[in-house]
Amino acid sequence: MAASTPTVRVRRIYDTPSPDDGVRVLVDRLWPRGLRKTDAHIDEWPKALTPSTELRHWYHGPDGAYEEFCRRYEAELAAPDAATALDRLREIAARETVTLLTATKDPALSHTSVLRRELEHPGP
Repeated sequence: MAASTPTVRVRRIYDTPSPDDGVRVLVDRLWPRGLRKTDAHIDEWPKALTPSTELRHWYHGPDGAYEEFCRRYEAELAAPDAATALDRLREIAARETVTLLTATKDPALSHTSVLRRELEHPGP
């Protein structure tokens, strides 16, 4: 029996929570501006999965390029704490829908696309 593909969604944290979000996971290192914790409806906040402060600053600086950001972020995800958190999220995603939440204005050009790919298509 083949394993089913995990259902992983990406949404902005400011969007109204949906009943089909499943497990809501905040994947930003910093708490989103202007949002009260009671209004966020998050189930997990694994900071080990978020890009490092240094990587975020580099990406948003003059030399930041998305492809290189992805490569560097994938390297960060291989670190022990991040790998453990990623494995835990994979286990959750194997059982139920996971919604990755971010305050990023363009999630398609952020770390969430890398995380989603890692959860849906784990490496060897």
